[in-house]
Amino acid sequence: MIPALTRLADRSARTPKRLWAIAFALFFTLAASWSAATPLGGSPDEHAHFIRAAAVARGQIGGPEVMVPHMVAGIEGKFAETGVQLPEWYKPLPKQHECYAWHEDKSASCAPAIGHSEKTVQVTTAAGRYHPAYYLVTGWPSLLVDGPKGLYLMRLMSAALCSALLASAVVTAAEWRRGRSVALLGVFTAATPMALYMAGMVNPSGGEIAAGILVWTALLSILMSPDPRLLGRRLARVGIGGLVLINIRPLGLIWFAGAVFFALLLAHRGVLRSVLRRKALWVWTALLGLATAGALLWARAHPDNSVINTPKTLTAKEAARQTFGNTETYVHQMLGYFGWLDTPAPAFTWLVWLGVIAVVTALGLAYGRMREAVALVGMLVAIVVVPVAAQASQAEQLGMVWQGRYLLPFAVGLPLMAVLICASRAPERGFPWRRLVGFGVAALALANAAAFFWALRRFAVGVNGPWVPFSAHWAPPGGWVLWTGVYTVAAFALVLPALVRDREPVEVEAPAEREGGTRSGRHSKVPAIG
Repeated sequence: MIPALTRLADRSARTPKRLWAIAFALFFTLAASWSAATPLGGSPDEHAHFIRAAAVARGQIGGPEVMVPHMVAGIEGKFAETGVQLPEWYKPLPKQHECYAWHEDKSASCAPAIGHSEKTVQVTTAAGRYHPAYYLVTGWPSLLVDGPKGLYLMRLMSAALCSALLASAVVTAAEWRRGRSVALLGVFTAATPMALYMAGMVNPSGGEIAAGILVWTALLSILMSPDPRLLGRRLARVGIGGLVLINIRPLGLIWFAGAVFFALLLAHRGVLRSVLRRKALWVWTALLGLATAGALLWARAHPDNSVINTPKTLTAKEAARQTFGNTETYVHQMLGYFGWLDTPAPAFTWLVWLGVIAVVTALGLAYGRMREAVALVGMLVAIVVVPVAAQASQAEQLGMVWQGRYLLPFAVGLPLMAVLICASRAPERGFPWRRLVGFGVAALALANAAAFFWALRRFAVGVNGPWVPFSAHWAPPGGWVLWTGVYTVAAFALVLPALVRDREPVEVEAPAEREGGTRSGRHSKVPAIG
């Protein structure tokens, strides 16, 4: 059975275009399954993003400021929302989740029906200050189809965008001549159930996370596995991922800068010099610079004028203390916390994902050189410290609003750094790499499917309902059996490329000679591991 699967995966991964197409189809299937299996408005603030996307698609980039009473993390205040003109059936969207969100024993069947009135009215959205690029991509289907079908199509557009970025990351990892299967393990570990869940929702977090995975994979590949034949396309992937990351939210600037910093720490000797000689680098740098300037100007022109009545006891020191104490919760949220953060993944999913991350990180520390080990430890520290610093600096104005998914575009760098250190430094023999990768990807696929079923069960019958929800109170279009089966098959099919044996060593012109313009006739051979 395993050899047959290996041959199938080998045929599918024979060319980059074919591998990209298959990876895109499978990632899209996973994200689209989340789109179908989650009640409309059943993810964090999705109603606001639906409204923002529909408005941008209709040319309403901005709108009048409307102060709306709101409560965040138990703190009352007034949110500065943006008023837009939309069909009246958009108005009930903010109420869709209220009857079951944070009530784990209730299914989503209590959600009110969405109307069909096309009368134009003013609707407000808390996402009105966000950069319009993401919403233009996801919102245009609302011009073609109204009602729930249009909302599902918007979700599918988000799923398509994120799947394209993730498929590019898979192809980038598969281009590693040494440790190809290990590199792929890093991408599949970075694409947590939470990343796939957000990809299937209308929420900028999905695009941020997918772009973060692509940026990390491409940057580390450029600096740790140099190949002059691949440098142009790798730079393009960094540039495309960076443009998405920067143009979604201001935090993307920080995450991109963090990825560049840690990638430079891991750069192999002499690689940076050859990269700096490429004109493509400076073209993409200019484009990213323009995007950065545009994003900063947009953020400056659209300040948040919300008024949050934070208690005087919520000082920066107290916020830092509470945030540090919530580190475990944030880690769990990065792996899988669905709905309105009221539907945690099963413990099995968390244990498997944390176990794989712990193993590859330990191996990265064992095989990496001193500088690489320091970078890994620094990344671990940053995952804890960044939320503490971010929330402490803004808690007095915004309250305790941090969520694990905010950090995920940056935190995906940990497993990617660890596995790529192993791929580039570990000896060819002496460790059962293929067995590690095989067990790792199989466990991740099973844990991924378990998280999907667990969340779907919660929406269907509530956490206190039967384990197998045959008498579902709420069911997604097509039924829960269909989507559970589709998701499980796609989850296991996705990891098949990691089972393919690494390519035999091939002769590749040394980057330094290629970039320097000399032709000494020497070539380098790189042994394969796994």
